[in-house]
Amino acid sequence: MPSAAYARLRDRFARIATIGECQAMLSWDASAMMPEGGGAARGDQLAVLSGIGHEMLIAPEVGDDLAEAEATGDWDAANLDLMRRAHGRATALPTSLVEASTRANSACEKAWREARRTADFAVVQPYLTEVVSLQRQTAQALSAATGLSPYDALMDGFQRGVTAADVEPIFAAYEVFLAEALPRAEALQATRPAPIEPAPPFAIAAQRVLCREMSARIGLDYTHARLDESLHPFSGGTPTDVRITTRYEETGFAQALLGVLHETGHALYERGLPTAQARQPVGESAGMAAHESQSLIIEMQAARTDAFLGFLGPRLQTAFGGDPRAFAPENLARLFRRVRRGFIRVDADEMTYPAHIILRFRLERALIAGNLSVADLPGAWNEGFLGLLGMMPPNDTMGCLQDIHWHDGAFGYFPSYTLGAMAAAQLMAAARRALPGLDAQLAECDLEPLLAWLRQNVHGQGARLGFQDLLRTATGKPLDPADFTAHLTARYLV
Repeated sequence: MPSAAYARLRDRFARIATIGECQAMLSWDASAMMPEGGGAARGDQLAVLSGIGHEMLIAPEVGDDLAEAEATGDWDAANLDLMRRAHGRATALPTSLVEASTRANSACEKAWREARRTADFAVVQPYLTEVVSLQRQTAQALSAATGLSPYDALMDGFQRGVTAADVEPIFAAYEVFLAEALPRAEALQATRPAPIEPAPPFAIAAQRVLCREMSARIGLDYTHARLDESLHPFSGGTPTDVRITTRYEETGFAQALLGVLHETGHALYERGLPTAQARQPVGESAGMAAHESQSLIIEMQAARTDAFLGFLGPRLQTAFGGDPRAFAPENLARLFRRVRRGFIRVDADEMTYPAHIILRFRLERALIAGNLSVADLPGAWNEGFLGLLGMMPPNDTMGCLQDIHWHDGAFGYFPSYTLGAMAAAQLMAAARRALPGLDAQLAECDLEPLLAWLRQNVHGQGARLGFQDLLRTATGKPLDPADFTAHLTARYLV
């Protein structure tokens, strides 16, 4: 039976998690609903909640209970380990720094919206300079407490157990692969018929209906979810009240639809977390690389297959009308599986997407290390992008202003995107071995067998396993980037 100290810890961590849920809903509202004039007050609200949660976590009695607590069984033992980890990271940071960072992030994120709209980096530069300064302080404090490098200490907050030393060789190898594979894919693509572009406009009302219908068909329960609009699509909320967003444009439907499928993958992960461990550290996701694997296994691995496109085509024809040839499965395959160099990460195909992440990884490491100043970020971005994809961004909106993450204080997060893409390919390969009828199911938009497999092997594991152990359990091996390059080779190079 768990000790009394452990029971007290469970109660305290449940309260801390509830505060985090309040922050999540306020953050969602700030991006999807809040009027522009509410930004300053919202920053204060989020900062105060951050401070309250932080003080609850670092209270002296927490340390006493952690020293005394005993837990029995794998779940409770893992939960106690994660409590100790959370307490150790929190005690490294003064509450004043936590609150200052939250305020700075909120202010910078609001300034970023204007800077991005006007392509004027000078608008956000002073705000981002403050964010980076506070992130450096946070990184140094966490480094001293954990023994990790400053940047690794930030990475560890998004995907525990993964360091820059793990990522560097993976990214270096991918850069070599891309230099050879991308020209080959482009040349092969050029020999094939160009896709027929569906003719706009695509009524936004019809897009809203279609996006909701498809996410529900995939498995999102709208008695526990909402679909709204925001400048930067995201998934947020809580496991019982998931909030996903997208953005619509009448000139095209693919960005909104595929974005919703992506965010639905995130939402399904949250909905599948172990309810018996709700509001406990072990009941959370296994990290952001694991989370990204779940969005991409839906968007890239399942929804872009020939089988699924055969189901989707008639729905698109019904929603938008026009030339039916544009919505034929073979044409949708040419549209949705098209390799094309571009400036915008969220619009990138799956072959070039990792180049966008490699650039951000290198730049944010340099920013945290102090080897790159915020003032020099636009030039460093443009130079790096030219080296990786051979293109020069025409302005900063197409360059260093396109993402919200740094302006919201998320340094160390970007590597999770490509690690997640690689994990998604590895998980899909394992799922196909376990579900030999998967393509037939996808052709009917029946994702329940795949979702059941994911709930058993990923979602239902919560945070009990680290990223590598989660993959070992589900697929029989740790992260193997070869599964990703094999997937890309099969899809784009034959």
